[in-house]
Amino acid sequence: MSRRRAPRPAADALRAALDRAAPKTGLAAVQSAWDGAVGERIAAVARPVSERAGEVTVACADGVWAEELDLMQEDLLERLRGRLGESAPRSLRFRVEDV
Repeated sequence: MSRRRAPRPAADALRAALDRAAPKTGLAAVQSAWDGAVGERIAAVARPVSERAGEVTVACADGVWAEELDLMQEDLLERLRGRLGESAPRSLRFRVEDV
């Protein structure tokens, strides 16, 4: 007589799937959270493009946006910390580049 295994709780299966799907790099985590953290308007003109030693470089549509976002840096970092916790970047650098 064979024994049936008890079904796994759905929460355990969902948690395991989310762990497998989680971004594997700091940049990927920021890119995944970016639109929700900064909002539609900013996401349309700026996007994270690289990360090095906790600093994320954000490409901006033009110099005005780069300067405006630099002034908003602390607010943007706080929003990212709210979504990413410990894996949030420590700083942001903005540069003009095609978005």
